[in-house]
Amino acid sequence: MTKKQKKMLIRLAVSAVFLAAGIVTEGVHPFDWLCFAVSYLAAGYDIPLRALKTIRGGQVFDENFLMTVATVGAILVGAYEEAVAVMLFYQVGEFFNDYAVNKSRKSISDLMDINPEYANVVRDGAETQVDPDEVEIGETVVIRPGERVPLDGVVLKGTSSLDTKALTGESMPVQIGEGELIVSGSINLNGLLEVQVTKRYDDSTVAKILELVENASSRKAKAENFITRFARVYTPVVVFLALALALIPPVFAGQQWSVWVYRACSFLVVSCPCALVISVPLSFFGGLGAASKQGVLVKGSNYLEALGKLDTVVFDKTGTLTTGKFAVTDVEPAGVSRSELLELAAYGECHSTHPIALSVLEAYRGLGGGLPETAGLDQSRILSVEEIAGHGVHAVLSPAAASGASNSSPETDDIDLYIGNRKLMEREGISCPATDDAAQTVLYVARNHEYIGMICISDTIRSDVPAALSGLRREGVRSLVMLTGDREDVGQAVGRKLGLDRVYGGLLPADKVAKVETLLAEKPDGRTLAFVGDGINDAPVLSRADVGIAMGGIGSDAAVEAADVVIMTDEPAKIVDGIRIAGKTVAIVRQNIIFAIGVKILILLLVAFGISGMWMAVFGDVGVSVIAILNAVRALAYKKSGNAS
Repeated sequence: MTKKQKKMLIRLAVSAVFLAAGIVTEGVHPFDWLCFAVSYLAAGYDIPLRALKTIRGGQVFDENFLMTVATVGAILVGAYEEAVAVMLFYQVGEFFNDYAVNKSRKSISDLMDINPEYANVVRDGAETQVDPDEVEIGETVVIRPGERVPLDGVVLKGTSSLDTKALTGESMPVQIGEGELIVSGSINLNGLLEVQVTKRYDDSTVAKILELVENASSRKAKAENFITRFARVYTPVVVFLALALALIPPVFAGQQWSVWVYRACSFLVVSCPCALVISVPLSFFGGLGAASKQGVLVKGSNYLEALGKLDTVVFDKTGTLTTGKFAVTDVEPAGVSRSELLELAAYGECHSTHPIALSVLEAYRGLGGGLPETAGLDQSRILSVEEIAGHGVHAVLSPAAASGASNSSPETDDIDLYIGNRKLMEREGISCPATDDAAQTVLYVARNHEYIGMICISDTIRSDVPAALSGLRREGVRSLVMLTGDREDVGQAVGRKLGLDRVYGGLLPADKVAKVETLLAEKPDGRTLAFVGDGINDAPVLSRADVGIAMGGIGSDAAVEAADVVIMTDEPAKIVDGIRIAGKTVAIVRQNIIFAIGVKILILLLVAFGISGMWMAVFGDVGVSVIAILNAVRALAYKKSGNAS
C-alpha cells in the first residue's frame, strides 16, 4: 500500500467514526452537526477544491462537480446524514479504484524495472561506471553476477546464466557463452561477462521495449473511445435533467422544493459515470499487464481488443512455423549400418560450411551410445575432397577412415565416395531408388560407385507449433493460412503435416501483402486477421494485417517497429495466451458496461419517481463502481493453460 493510500485510509476511518457518532447523537444539536461536518471534511474536503480547479480549467461537468453539487444540495435541504454518506462512500470507491490501478500498474512497472541504471565500461584499461547512453558501439562493458545487462552486444569472454523473465515471461535461465548475442534488460546470474557493445542505448532491446510499453496506453480500444465520448455527452445531460427535476415540479406544479431538490441531488449522485470511465480503461490496462507477464507485448488496447476477435491467422513459414535450421529427419541405409552411412557422409561433408553439410555433421555427432564414431573424425584419412557444383561432393578416403564403422569386413583399398543429389548419381551411372524429394533435401551416398543409402534433410517444424495451432482452433480461429517464399511443393508438404487450411508458396513480400488483402476481404465483418512473422523481412505484411504479430522480438528492431504485438520468445503458443487474455479482457469490459448502465438507468428511474432515495443512489454510484472495478482487476489474473504451451 502506498503512502497516499495509507493517508486516505486514515481519512476514511476518521470520517466513518464521526459519521457513526453523528447518527447516534442525531437530534442533539449542535453536537450532531459538528460530527457530520468533521466527517464530511475528513472524507471529501478535496472534492470541492478539485471541482473549482477543473471549472477554472474549462471542464465543468466531471465527477467532482457532480459530487459537490449533490452533497451541498443535500445539506441545504437538511439531509446531512445522506450528504456525508455520499461523500464518504464516493471516496471509498476512489480508494478501491486507486488500489486497483496501482495493482494493475505493478505488472507494467515490473517490466519497466528492466531499465539498467549503469554500465561498467572498459576505457584505457580501467573500468568506469557510466550511464548506458554514454557507451559507444564497439566499446567493452563488464557485467558482474547480479547486475542487469545494460546494452546489446556479443560476449567476448565468460559464460553465465541469464534471467530473462522480465523480457520473455519465462522463468528458466538462459545459458550464454563466448561469441553469443546478449540483450539488454536481462540479469546476469552467476558469471563474469565481458561484452562488446553492438547497439547504442537508444537502439537497444531494452529501450525499444520500454518505449513500446510506455506508448501502449495511448492507443485506445473502440470500447474506451466509446466510453470517453459517452461520458462527455452523458454528464452534462444528466446535470440538466437533475436541474429540471429540481425546478419543474415546484415551479409549475406547486410541489415542495425540499422534496424535489433532494430527488435531484440523489439523481446527480447515481448519474456519476465513474463506474464506466474508470473500470473500462482499467480492464484494458489489466489485460495489457497480464499479457506482458506472459512475454506478449501489446502496443495498445485497440490491438488487445482486436486479438479477442480473431477469425484468420496467417503465418510465415521459415522462422515462425519452422525453426529455419536444417536437420536430418531420416536416414535410410542400404547394405550398411545407419552409423556407418552417417560416418561416411560426415567425412565427405566435413570441409563444407553449407547448412545441409552442417546438419549431417550434427547428426553424426549425435549418434551417442558410446559408438567409436562419436570420438570425432580423423582428418588425416581424407585424401581429397572435390565439390561438384549443383551436384554434391566427391571424396577419397583411406581405408582406415572407415575402420571404426560397424561393417563386418575391413576395407583394403581407398574409398571412392560420392554424396549429393540424384543428378550426381545419374552422372556417375549409379542406380538409386526413386524417392519423393519435393519437400525435402535428399543426399544420396555411394561408395565405390555402389549406392549405400540416403539421408533426408529438411527445415524442422517448431516443437510447440502443433499444440499452438490446436489452441488457436479451440479459441475460435476459423482459418489457419501459411504464406511462404519457399517452393509451392515445400510449403504444401509443411501445410499438410500441420493441418493448415490454405498454403501459398513462392511468394515475394509484395505477393504476401496481396494475399493478405484478399484474405481480409473474405473474413466476416467484425472479425480480425492476424499475420505472424519474424518481423525482419515481413514488415509490409505485418503492417497490412489487422494485427501484426512478430515472433522472437528480443534483439529484432524490425519486430518492435513493424508489429502491433511482439512475442518476446520464439514460441507460437504465446499467441494463444494473448488471445485468451484478450478474450477475457473484452468480456470483462462488456460485463462492466452492461452492468453499470443497466443498474444506473434502473436507479435513476426509481429516484426520479421518488421510489428510492439517497442511500440507493449511493449504491448506484459507489457500489456499482466498486463492483465494476473489482471485476476489472480480474483482467490481471491469467493462469496459463497447459494446452497453450
